[in-house]
Amino acid sequence: MSNKINLTGRSLLSLDDLADAELLHLLDLSARLKRKKQRHFRGRLLLNKNIALVFEKASTRTRCAAVIAAADEAGVAEYIESGNTHFGKKESIKDSARVLGRMFDGILFRGFKHSTVETLARHSGIPVWNGLTDEDHPTQAMADIMTIREHFGALKGLKVVYIGDGRNNVALSLMTACAKAGINFVDCAPPELNPPEHRVARALEAAGRNGSTIAVSADPGEAVRGANVIYTDVWTSMGEEAMFAERARLLRPYQVNRELVARTGNLENRRVIFLHCLPAFHNNETAVTKDIGALEVTDEVFEAPYSKVFDLAENRMHTIKALMVATLTGKG
Repeated sequence: MSNKINLTGRSLLSLDDLADAELLHLLDLSARLKRKKQRHFRGRLLLNKNIALVFEKASTRTRCAAVIAAADEAGVAEYIESGNTHFGKKESIKDSARVLGRMFDGILFRGFKHSTVETLARHSGIPVWNGLTDEDHPTQAMADIMTIREHFGALKGLKVVYIGDGRNNVALSLMTACAKAGINFVDCAPPELNPPEHRVARALEAAGRNGSTIAVSADPGEAVRGANVIYTDVWTSMGEEAMFAERARLLRPYQVNRELVARTGNLENRRVIFLHCLPAFHNNETAVTKDIGALEVTDEVFEAPYSKVFDLAENRMHTIKALMVATLTGKG
């Protein structure tokens, strides 16, 4: 099936842009490129390809993953911090898109408004990939599903529970990815932070095609029963720092701790893993947590053998590389 799929010239702004089979094709390509890197083989699939990394938001994983992904296949990635350019200020995003499209072969955007990445895709004339916006984080969700498949060997029939801010970009993209991959998904959040109804409806449609389920719950203890994956994220996304106190009040009962993991019933048989997109507030070693300790996940869970957060962080590189290779070269 994968051999019949050609994504050349395509942008990825949301996982809704991909057919179910196209998502699985990218996961297969990611796995092959990962095995290639593990054999210390540097390729030339992106030779003569120049990629712009246009970032409005700070980044560790997305930026480093993109730079190394390009370099591994002989491509070049140029970091463009919007604050140090005319992007969206002295020059319109539409004009910047047309300039970048004349110089680069692809653009990875990481920022705030989803409309910005849409404008880049509409006017640049080259593939544009969403490295994070307020509404979506498709490259993260691709790495999520890759990591889950690596651990369990298959995807159909698994249960993933996201716990925390159920309407943030990570939760919404993970919900879409699970629906397209045939994974049962529960978004567990206080009602004030439930996912938008239209996003749930789209996920339900995809889940229906693939024999899986989508649910929304406010009860962590009930939601995690039978779960194979517990996933969480920070309680306040970038740009929402002023809401920290209110989010902490709402989400304290949704902290992932060992007692909650044990409620899955899958801890003893090693059929559960913990995932987090990072950075994570799991101890008192950051400026945010030095006086209050762990927030969304305890250190006991974060450092447990069933925690696969750093496997997930590495897989950001392999999935972004697959996206670059598939859309810039058509190879896979």
